[in-house]
Amino acid sequence: MRRWLLCALLIAGTPAMSKSIFPYTSYKEVLPNGLTVYLIPMESPGLVAYYSIVRTGSRDEYEPGKSGFAHFFEHMMFRGTRRHPGPVYDSLITGIGAEANAYTTDDYTAYHLKFATEDLETVMDLESDRFQNLSYEEREFQTEAGAVYGEYRKSITSPFALLNEKLQDVAYDVHTYKHTTIGFEADIKAMPGAYAYSKSFYERYYRPENVVIIIAGDFHMQGTLTLVRTYYSGWSKGYVPPRIPREPPQKNERTASVTYAGRTLPILDIAYKGEAFDPANRTYVAAILLGDLAFGETSELYKKLYIREQKVEFIQPSIPMNRDMPLFEIIAMVKREEDVPGIREEVYKAIATFQKNPIDAQKLADMKRRRKYEFLMHLDTPDKVAGGLARFVALTGGIDVVDRFYTTLARITPDDIQKAARQYFTPNRRTVVVLKGGGQ
Repeated sequence: MRRWLLCALLIAGTPAMSKSIFPYTSYKEVLPNGLTVYLIPMESPGLVAYYSIVRTGSRDEYEPGKSGFAHFFEHMMFRGTRRHPGPVYDSLITGIGAEANAYTTDDYTAYHLKFATEDLETVMDLESDRFQNLSYEEREFQTEAGAVYGEYRKSITSPFALLNEKLQDVAYDVHTYKHTTIGFEADIKAMPGAYAYSKSFYERYYRPENVVIIIAGDFHMQGTLTLVRTYYSGWSKGYVPPRIPREPPQKNERTASVTYAGRTLPILDIAYKGEAFDPANRTYVAAILLGDLAFGETSELYKKLYIREQKVEFIQPSIPMNRDMPLFEIIAMVKREEDVPGIREEVYKAIATFQKNPIDAQKLADMKRRRKYEFLMHLDTPDKVAGGLARFVALTGGIDVVDRFYTTLARITPDDIQKAARQYFTPNRRTVVVLKGGGQ
């Protein structure tokens, strides 16, 4: 499979395909009800991946006291329908040897399956049914709400989850990124009493105009289009866009600390308010490269703190792609608590270096090449293709953005990197949280 992809990449360099970075041909179908479907045929004998991407995540939970419902519906969707109750759905999926799962993020929820080509219609029947006809009683709702609270209590035993919860709460004032994907604890605890609200959440957001389906792998094109029209055309419109509050500009640095009840090395998280995903914004795209150049495994800071001085267990950047203003983070687990202030200053020095001096052109060229081919070399199975496209699709509704993003990335110059360092990584955009262990 990987050998075939390498051949495809070589072909992609020919004049006929020179403008395309994504190495597969895709076909787009938009039904009258607004549902968008992408079909991506590829060499994968007998295998298909099926992703249903709901463009709703924790970002969309703007009503006070109602955080956590996007993640909650990831659970509820496996409760099934009157035609296919949860145990029946599970039995059918198991019977065909398929793998079915889901995940929720800040900006979207994805439901994904891997299965044999011959079972495509069975899968489409099951998926279209639960997306249009999800059915659950109040008792089932309350049971699942209890399970979600149990998941929260388990997750918060991780120091990283506790740190992230604190960071988002401190960094944001009004935007819905203030709460994590799983939600505020008080809202999750109150969830069992929100049965009626849960129905309205499903009716507003689980609508065809707000969903994109990606089918990748070995399938018959025209036959699959016929199935899509058969199973999804009856899905009624009704998407209601959320009223997301706009985050006001941050004026000063914010700091906080949090104590983890168990034993852990201290963790330093330095975050800067970034910008929403925009493939045409050179400064934003440059910031993604800057994260790797300044704090990744090839950076001078990494070599100093991790390899030579061995003061950190790890140090890494996180420059995410989001629909709204995310946090650009530098995270380090520090071996000794007394080194935390010094590590913090080393991060600031590294940023100042990029603000004052343009990056070496060859280092930048190497990083651009690495980012591009890391993306491409993960596109060797149907599941990886559909999964690799999921966030791009969730942010923009389409996959053409992949080519636009990597075209912009290829054009980034040392001046763009310097501009990104000066624009985003400033004290007035900064929030710093330190987590320390409290256990013996």
